[in-house]
Amino acid sequence: MGTFGGGAKFLFRGPGTNNWDLSFVKSFPIREPMRLQFRLEMYNTFNHAQFSGVNSTAPFDATGKLITTTTFGQYTSTLPPRQMQLALKFNF
Repeated sequence: MGTFGGGAKFLFRGPGTNNWDLSFVKSFPIREPMRLQFRLEMYNTFNHAQFSGVNSTAPFDATGKLITTTTFGQYTSTLPPRQMQLALKFNF
């Protein structure tokens, strides 16, 4: 059978994230009580690829032998791509 190794419990660190969210707001006065507001909101502004999962499980069979797998250590999922929304608001 196998024995426990000397590695730490959380030895594996996943990929980091580089996420920038930006918002631009501009108000345009029309008359004294009325105002028009334009908004642009962007999530993951620079559209960096952000991997959120890595296959870190090494599969073994019933006898304890390591099963060869092609997905070990590969990225399995990503965070959403850039999202943008525009809004126009009329205040009176």
